[in-house]
Amino acid sequence: MQAFLVLANGTVMKGRSFGANKNSIGEVVFNTSMAGYQEIITDPSYKGQLVTLTYPMIGNYGINPDDMESDRIQASGLIVKEYVKRPSNFQSKETLSEFLIRFGVPAIEGIDTRKLTRMIRNSGAMSCGIFISETYEDSFLEAVKNAPSMEGQDLAQVVTCEKPYVFGAHSPSKFKLAVYDFGIKRNILKLLDTAGFNVHVFPAKTKAEDLLNDGYDAYFLSNGPGDPAPLDYAIASAKTIMDAKKPLFGICLGHQIIGLALGKKTAKLKFGHRGGNHPVVTKKQVKSKSHHKTMVSMFLVNHLVRCRLQGSTCLTIPWLD
Repeated sequence: MQAFLVLANGTVMKGRSFGANKNSIGEVVFNTSMAGYQEIITDPSYKGQLVTLTYPMIGNYGINPDDMESDRIQASGLIVKEYVKRPSNFQSKETLSEFLIRFGVPAIEGIDTRKLTRMIRNSGAMSCGIFISETYEDSFLEAVKNAPSMEGQDLAQVVTCEKPYVFGAHSPSKFKLAVYDFGIKRNILKLLDTAGFNVHVFPAKTKAEDLLNDGYDAYFLSNGPGDPAPLDYAIASAKTIMDAKKPLFGICLGHQIIGLALGKKTAKLKFGHRGGNHPVVTKKQVKSKSHHKTMVSMFLVNHLVRCRLQGSTCLTIPWLD
């Protein structure tokens, strides 16, 4: 069936639907990864966003249950150049189209993703909509322009776990870690478990005061979607943990929450960093990125505390005098 991609700047692109037969509006972003489309669209960090994949052919290895980063698709829509209808992979259990339809998420193919990516790069992320229709209607653009901004939205409450749970195999010899779930990816939990932690996961609004006396060796603030600024409850918890002089670390949204708790400000990047091929400074390696915020200014570090976990040295939070 025919579909239209409509951007807030008035750009309209015609394509074909291969997902759910429904319309969707969100913030359009792009990801430069050559593989990993299942992990991308099931990552809670993409909540409320329409994801453009810059690699031209998507769907060739299908979908399998082992590559899920959460229990469902989190992205609001998917935009690709060409969709592969017949995947070839011994692990595949269903096609990408079947997966999208099962979770009610629209997708569009036949889009010039090079042109779209350059547009996002030059103009910045903006509201966008996928509309499943044989004919274009002026109401599509009006709906996109009237869509709420991602700024100021607390999306962590939407994707966090409903109740605490324990992840992985636990051992008395492991360090006890309290994880705040703002939309954590499953692979991060696996890595924390492999690193030697007994992982205890808590909902985003859990008060730090309720955890400080439970014998946790460290606290971790997870990744997640949206703007960190409205997460007053999370910022308060980070302050409480730091005031108690407990080891605290975070990634993506969690890192930004720590910065806000230390009195810094965040700002939105023009188009964000999303992909699996971002180089690491001074290291001969690349890493994946998925964030659209940055700290406005660098920290003034007056003192550093070092801790040692299983023989490896790491830096914890800076204590500001």
